Amino acid sequence: MIRLDGPDGPETAPPSWATADLLARAVTLAAGNAHVTTPHSDSIPSRTQRWGAQIDIRPITTGGELTDNAVAGYVAKYATKAAECTGTLDRRITRADDLDDLPVSPHARRLIAECFRLGQVPELTDLRTAHWAHMLGFRGHFSTKSRAYSTTLGALRAARADHARAARADDLPDGETVLVIAHWLFVGLGHLYDKPNQPERTRHPSRGEAH
Repeated sequence: MIRLDGPDGPETAPPSWATADLLARAVTLAAGNAHVTTPHSDSIPSRTQRWGAQIDIRPITTGGELTDNAVAGYVAKYATKAAECTGTLDRRITRADDLDDLPVSPHARRLIAECFRLGQVPELTDLRTAHWAHMLGFRGHFSTKSRAYSTTLGALRAARADHARAARADDLPDGETVLVIAHWLFVGLGHLYDKPNQPERTRHPSRGEAH
């Protein structure tokens, strides 16, 4: 965000000649001329880094296409994109989760608990802090993509699925029907024990028992 204030700070209006159109042209000119040259080394040659050709400049208003509230939410999301670095989670916390058992840092545990507490305050219901407790109360997942300049997570998942299907095309039957063959064997409940002439069994922490 780029803002042009008056001569005495943000509380004063800018000069009359400082219009939004002039500021947009100044930003475009600066982006086209700004560059940084990296130093040369024995393994990496010197390179010049600069802004790309994709520049989308839009004014921030209180009631237009791009509002100040929308920008504030956008900044808050990207400011917490690395919230997992503080020791929190990269997934939502469900009712089945025990806060005391979550693999988070003590600091993150206190912040998450506070998000759940604030979620019970009627005046703050719209903030949905409990829903976004894993992001410490800020909306938006830490891993997102831009439709305008990049791609979407859905498109990436679809591309991976298409690649997996293409790699196994020779193994699949003709037509649209896919035959899935699976065999399950109930092992039992309780403590494991060895039987004569039986292979040793191991227990998987999330999938139960398996040979």
